Amino acid sequence: MNKFRPKKRLKASEYIEGVLKGDRVVLSRAITVIESNLSSDKRLAKEIIQAILPHTGNSIRIGITGVPGVGKSTFIEAFGKLLIRLGHRVAILSIDPSSQRTKGSILGDKTRMEELANKPEAYIRPSASGDTLGGVANKTGEAMLLCEAAGFDVVLIETVGVGQSETAVHGMTDFFLLLMLSGAGDELQGIKKGIMEMADMIVINKADGDNVRQSELARRQYENALHLFPPSDSGWTPVAGTASALKNIGITEVWEKIQEFKKLVDQNGYFLKNRQEQQIQWMYNNIHEELKQLFYGTDQIAERLKTLEREVVDARLSPVKAAEIIIEAFKKSI
Repeated sequence: MNKFRPKKRLKASEYIEGVLKGDRVVLSRAITVIESNLSSDKRLAKEIIQAILPHTGNSIRIGITGVPGVGKSTFIEAFGKLLIRLGHRVAILSIDPSSQRTKGSILGDKTRMEELANKPEAYIRPSASGDTLGGVANKTGEAMLLCEAAGFDVVLIETVGVGQSETAVHGMTDFFLLLMLSGAGDELQGIKKGIMEMADMIVINKADGDNVRQSELARRQYENALHLFPPSDSGWTPVAGTASALKNIGITEVWEKIQEFKKLVDQNGYFLKNRQEQQIQWMYNNIHEELKQLFYGTDQIAERLKTLEREVVDARLSPVKAAEIIIEAFKKSI
């Protein structure tokens, strides 16, 4: 049995103890283990997550997305500082599909939120990189659990991609916040309808100076558009507001709306029901990712796929038949 453990790895008990004490250095090291693709780290990660599980789930999980140039970093910093003033501890994670290609991350440079990053009550973590969005999302979800176990009671998960990454964030959060800009003329075309349907609140950012009137006009447009969507299972009616993160205007109102939402979904039982459904979906996401890695990680399969690709391109084999052949080969190999 391979007992290889990378250098500088702690024992599982040391990670668990450190995270539960709120040790930020150990928390970062534990997240590094979670993000690793080494077999030894995967076993270690499962042990850590299983042990800290009873200490998770006590935060409000907020998804934040927005169109390019909306001032998301400035908004998150202003919002995070407000929450800290109110006595909360805030963790900020991201799902960044581009990190899969570049191995970089939008949060890699903490100077984006320098003031917030320097506060002991805040924790900012760059996006995990991975081969698939599903893999990145699963690792971000596990990082979220570690942050909760470390005592962070508000977790902000930002997405910087377009399309599927928003769906991934929506699937692991309690409240979904969409940041928009005014004055583009085609506001309602600037974001996919599906993303708007997921939003519990739309905030028009940069509502200051000469832009106040335009922002209020955009807010009304979005509020009218939100009423056209089918009612949410949560019983919550999505709202639209305006804010200026730069001038610190409207930030408190966003938190008040989130608290209103939380009170409603606690009372009607949706909060717990949604969390339970997310847990089940997360289990299936992990099954899908593990199966994909098991399938594509086999050398024999990889070689066979190259041959089949050529035969499909040369029209000697139909894609359906090629898929059948490779699946049968995989079944025999396990």
